Amino acid sequence: MEDSKKRHVVLMILLLQGFFILNNEARCQSSVWPQVKKEMHPWIRWWWMANAVNENDIATSLNTYNQAGIGGVEIAPIYGVKGYEKHYIPYLSPQWMNMLGYTVKTASGLNMGVDLTNGTGWPFGGPQITPPYAASKLIVQTYQLAKGQALSEKITVKAPNQESATFQFLTAYSDKGEVLQLGDKVSADGTLNWSPKSGTWDLYACFNGKTWQMVKRSSPGGEGYSLNHFSKEALTRYLSRFDQAFSNNPPGVRAFYNDSYEVYGADWSEDFLSLFHDRRGYDLRPFIRELVSKDSSERQARLKSDYRETMSEMLLENFTQPWTAWAHKYKGITRNQAHGSPGNLLDLYAAVDIPECETFGSSYFPIPRLRRDSADIRNVDPDPVMLKFASSAAHVAGHNLASCETFTWLTEHFKTSLSQCKSEVEQVFLSGINHVFFHGTTYTPKDAAWPGWLFYASVDFTPHNSFWNHLPGLTSYITRVQSVLQTGKPDNEILIYWPVYDAWNNPKGMDLPLKVHNIDDWLHPTPFYKNVVQLQRAGYCLDFVSDNLLKNASSADGMVLTSATGAPYKVLVIPKAHIMPVSTLKKVFQLAQDGASVILQGLPSDVPGLGNRDERTAQLKDLLKSLSFSDAGKGVSIQKAGKGRIILSDDVQQALEYAGLHRERLTDEGLGFIRRQDGSDKYYYIVNHTSKTVNGEIPLNVKAGAVLILDPQTGASGAAVFSNKENATNVKVQMQPGEALIIKALPATTGNVKAWQYLNEALNPIEVKGKWDVHFTDGGPSLPAGRKLKQPEAWTSFPDSAAAFFSGRAEYSVTFNMPEVPAASEFILDLGKVYESARIWVNGNDAGILWSIPFRLRIGKYLKPGKNSIKIEVANLMANRIRYLDRKGVEWKKFKDINIVDINYKPLDASNWKVQPSGLEGPVKIIPYNE
Repeated sequence: MEDSKKRHVVLMILLLQGFFILNNEARCQSSVWPQVKKEMHPWIRWWWMANAVNENDIATSLNTYNQAGIGGVEIAPIYGVKGYEKHYIPYLSPQWMNMLGYTVKTASGLNMGVDLTNGTGWPFGGPQITPPYAASKLIVQTYQLAKGQALSEKITVKAPNQESATFQFLTAYSDKGEVLQLGDKVSADGTLNWSPKSGTWDLYACFNGKTWQMVKRSSPGGEGYSLNHFSKEALTRYLSRFDQAFSNNPPGVRAFYNDSYEVYGADWSEDFLSLFHDRRGYDLRPFIRELVSKDSSERQARLKSDYRETMSEMLLENFTQPWTAWAHKYKGITRNQAHGSPGNLLDLYAAVDIPECETFGSSYFPIPRLRRDSADIRNVDPDPVMLKFASSAAHVAGHNLASCETFTWLTEHFKTSLSQCKSEVEQVFLSGINHVFFHGTTYTPKDAAWPGWLFYASVDFTPHNSFWNHLPGLTSYITRVQSVLQTGKPDNEILIYWPVYDAWNNPKGMDLPLKVHNIDDWLHPTPFYKNVVQLQRAGYCLDFVSDNLLKNASSADGMVLTSATGAPYKVLVIPKAHIMPVSTLKKVFQLAQDGASVILQGLPSDVPGLGNRDERTAQLKDLLKSLSFSDAGKGVSIQKAGKGRIILSDDVQQALEYAGLHRERLTDEGLGFIRRQDGSDKYYYIVNHTSKTVNGEIPLNVKAGAVLILDPQTGASGAAVFSNKENATNVKVQMQPGEALIIKALPATTGNVKAWQYLNEALNPIEVKGKWDVHFTDGGPSLPAGRKLKQPEAWTSFPDSAAAFFSGRAEYSVTFNMPEVPAASEFILDLGKVYESARIWVNGNDAGILWSIPFRLRIGKYLKPGKNSIKIEVANLMANRIRYLDRKGVEWKKFKDINIVDINYKPLDASNWKVQPSGLEGPVKIIPYNE
C-alpha cells in the first residue's frame, strides 16, 4: 500500500476510535458532573528526542495516550538518542513541519489538543539569534586617572569572548564628588580624549556584553544563543524563523509555550538607558558606581528597585505582550511560566492566555502509609503560595485556565507511584490550578527496547512504565476534578495586594530573579506570605493582585472588580508594606470611595525608587494625613470613605470579621478546599490530607436547597444529608485520609437524584481466605514462575531472584466463601498494603482501579452469598528492573547531552538500589457496613 493510503487508513481508524471514545465518555458522564472537554483531561509534555519521529509511531503514541485518558500533548523538541542519528529531523525544516501537521491532524481526530513549545529545549533561542540579538549583560571596567594624566590604554572590553560588546557610556567620579559623563570623549577605537585638570578620578566604562548562554537541551536545528528577552527587536528576529516555517499560516496548535525563565546573568539591553530615563525620570549613568557596588546602602536599594522595575517593564512590554500578540496572529494562545523572571510575576502571568506554574520536588503529607523516601527530598519543597501567583493572575485577569507543569522530580527516577502523584496534584488544585500537564513522556519508536526513550528528569509517564495500564485511575480522577474547576468562575472573596517593591528594595545583587528555588529570600520572610498562609488555614479564599493589575480595578455594589470576565471580590487586603507607590495608594483610596471595603494591616511609610523622591514622599504623607480613624474595638479602627470604608488592623482576620466576611470552618478539621461558582450553584472541592478520618457534619458558608456529593475517585454521586442553619449549611461527609470529595450546593431541591450511600456502622471484617494463585502476566526482564499462597505476599518476598528483579504486572486470584450479612447495605474491599496499584475484578466484573491510598473500594453490587472470586492485578514500579539492567551492565542510558541523571543531577546508577517491595501484601478484607 502506498504511504499516502496508509496514512489515510490510520487516520480513519483513529477518527473512528476517537468518535467511540467520546460517545462512551459522554454516556458515562453523569448529568450531575459538568460536560467533559479535552482541556479537562490532564495533558502531557511530549519530548521529541532530536525529532526522530515518524507518522506511524506518532499515531500509535497518540492513540495510546488517548486511551490512558490524556487530553492533549505539548511537543517539546530536545536532544537526541545515540545510534538514531540518521533519523534526526532538523527543527522547523519542511519535514519537521510535516510531522507537526500530521500530529495536529491525528490528535484532532482523537479530540486531543496539541501545544507547541516555541523553541527547542529552553530558554528561547536558536541559530537565528546572532550576537546582536543574544541575551545581554552589563560589563563594567574601571580606570583611575590623576591630574594631567592621559589614559594610556584604550577603552575596549577586556573580558574574553566579548569582542562584539558595544560601548554604552563612561562616567567619571572625582575625589571631590564631581561626576562627569565622558562618553562623547571616547573615539571609535576606544581612545579617551580627556584628562583631569585636578584631583583623582575613578572612571566607570560600561559595555553591552553578551552572556553567551546557549539553548539548553536543544534539538538538532535549535542550537544557538539564548534570546535577549528585553528586546522587542530580538523577539521579532526570533519569531521570524517561525513565520518562515509556518509560511504565515496557522500551524493548528492550540497554544505556544514558554518554559520557566532560566536566562542566567542577563541584566542589560541596548536600549535600557533610554527606557530607564523615560520611566524613572532620571539618568542612570551618574549612579553606575552605586549600581554595581557591593555596598548595602538605602540609596543603593532604591536605585536597584528602579533598575528592577525597569527590567520588569521591558520583559513585559518587549517580550511577553508582543509574543502573545504574535500567537494570536496564528490563531493560537500562549502558555507561559513566569517564575524565575526578574520581573513582577503577577503582571507577566496575567499578560498571557494561560499562566503556568510548576511543582518541583515532593511535599510532605501526614497521610498514613504515603511513602516519601528521604532520598527523594530536594532542597526546596513545592509551596502552594508560589503556585497561586499563576492562578491569581489568571483569576484577576479573567482567564479561565491556569496550568501547572506537574510532578517535576517528584521522586527519583522509576520510583514514583500513582498514589504519590495524587496528594501532590491535589495541592496544585487547592492552589487554584485547573489545567494539569504531566512532566512528562518521551516519544519512543516501537523498535526501541525497554525502558524506551527517556528524559533526564523524572517522572516517567511512558507506556513502558509498569503503572501505565492503571494510569486511567489517575487521569480519570484529574478529569473529574478539572471538569468542576474549569466550570463557572473562581469563588474567592479576598483580593490581597503583593508588595513587590518591598522585594525589589534590596541592595544585594543586580537583577532579582523570583525563582522557585530562592523563595526563602524573597517570599517566605514577608508579611504578605504569612498573611496568605494564615488566612487560607483559617478558611478564607483569596487571590493576589499587583500594582499594575490594581490600576484596572473598579468598585461596584461594594465589590472589587478586576476585569470584565473575572469574578468580583468582597474585600481588598493590603498587608504590611513598607514601600508603596503613591499611585497605588490613591487607587486603594479611590476603590474605597467607590464602595469597596479595604483592610490595611499597616500604613506604608515610604515610596519606591529615587526619581522625584521628595515630591512623591510628600504626596504619600499628604494622603496618609487625610486618614482619620475611629476605634471600633478589638484592635480595629475604621474610617468611612465615600460609599465604602477603610479598616485598619494589625490582625487581618479580626478586620475580616468586622467587615462581615466569615471563614469556612471546615478547615478546623484539617481539610483543604477551593470553591467555584457556576451561576447559582456552588462547588466545593475538598481534600483530606490529614492522618485522621473525617466522619460527621462539616459547615459550608452557603444556604443550600439541595446538596450533592460527587466522588472524583470513582465518579459516583448522590444527594447528601444536610441541614440549614441561618445562612450556612451543614453537610454530612465521610473521608478517609487521602480521599477527596466534591460538594455541589444548589439553591433549590433537585429532581430524582438517588441518595448518597453513607457507610455508617462498620461490622466485623471478613478476611478473604482461600488459596491465592499468583500469575505474572506482563513485564520483565523475565516472567517469574507463578505461585500458590495461603495469603497474599509481596512477590519480592518470593525465594526467586526473577521476582526480585521483575517490574510489571501480576494477578492475585482467589476463590472464597462469602457469608450472608443481612444487616449490611454495602461492602468495602480493603486491600491493605499494595505495591503500588491494582485493578480489581469481582466475580468477573471489572470493579475499578485502586491506585491511591486508602486502597478501598465499594464492591457490594458484585458480591453474592456463597462462592465468590476476586482477581487483583497489581503493578509495581520500574525500579527493580532498572536495578537489574545496571547490575548486568545492560546499556540503556544512551541519550545525548545530559543523558540520565539522578535526583541530585549525578549520573544515575541503580545497581546498588534496595529492592522495592512489590505486589500485594494485604491483608485483604471485606468490611460490611450497615445503613
